[in-house]
Amino acid sequence: MTESADRSRADETRARLLDAAVIAFAERGFHGATTRDVTSIAGLSTAAIYVHHRSKEELLYQISHTGHLDTLARIQAAIASSANPAEQLIALVRDFAIHHARCHTAARVINYELAALSPEHQHVIKGIRQTIDTEVRTLIEHGVAEGRFDNPNPQMAAVAILSLGVDIARWYREDGAWTPEELGDHYVDLALRIVGARRPDQA
Repeated sequence: MTESADRSRADETRARLLDAAVIAFAERGFHGATTRDVTSIAGLSTAAIYVHHRSKEELLYQISHTGHLDTLARIQAAIASSANPAEQLIALVRDFAIHHARCHTAARVINYELAALSPEHQHVIKGIRQTIDTEVRTLIEHGVAEGRFDNPNPQMAAVAILSLGVDIARWYREDGAWTPEELGDHYVDLALRIVGARRPDQA
């Protein structure tokens, strides 16, 4: 077997373990799930987890780190999609809500198991979360400065909008009353009300 094939196989195994860890942590919580639970879901031996990850906590960190970086990239892409703060906010909130609905299992682990991370890993994730908060707050501040938004507290508005989206992961189920797209549209309306703005086509 070639070196590239070995690397590909190892990457595939790591991905299987991460996917299995998401399921195990979502079903049982980080502290309730065992490494045996993870490897059983992945269809691997218990020893496999230590070949590819140093610990169960590192699995959680990899899930959280990847998820937070993905969220940051999505937010930055939404902001870059327009020069109009209202259009930026619409793109951001719609994608944020839809993503948290479609990926609610992973998002639940990413956002609600943070206390299980080591202090070092918590520090890294906290830094990314602060960047996310800053991006959204700055967007709202720009909207206020341009007279497109009417909100006296952009920081609180940013926290409220992000909290609404994150909470979708806690309660959303595929067999529920709303599709991810319906949630995205409704949450856009909520976000525009929070910042005191109308849709661009209604302004």
